[in-house]
Amino acid sequence: MSRILIVDDEPHLRLLYETELRRAGFETMTASNAVQGLEFVETMEPDLVILDIRMAGMDGIEAMQHIMERDQRVPVILNTAFSSYKDNYLTWAADAYLTKSSDVTELVETVKQVLEKQATAHG
Repeated sequence: MSRILIVDDEPHLRLLYETELRRAGFETMTASNAVQGLEFVETMEPDLVILDIRMAGMDGIEAMQHIMERDQRVPVILNTAFSSYKDNYLTWAADAYLTKSSDVTELVETVKQVLEKQATAHG
């Protein structure tokens, strides 16, 4: 079972994503900020990280850079309410970029696709 780390400062969204991803058969863990998320990447070694971009303190783009410096095999999905970040070249390193929605179908499908691609690439 794949372990998904959800990093978002909005508690209701963390709960929604966690619920839907568990329903889809994933093991989940959540962090309320980027620093806590990076600690979980170190200690829990998730198979995929879903990162909000706009968070107090360290933002998701900076957190993604730290994750990639540590281990480029951990896929990152940037998930934000602001589609304008897609124009920021720093976000291009993410495995996927999604605009937040109350319909989490796209998020769950994207998680599955990224993990499948990851499994195929690393055999």
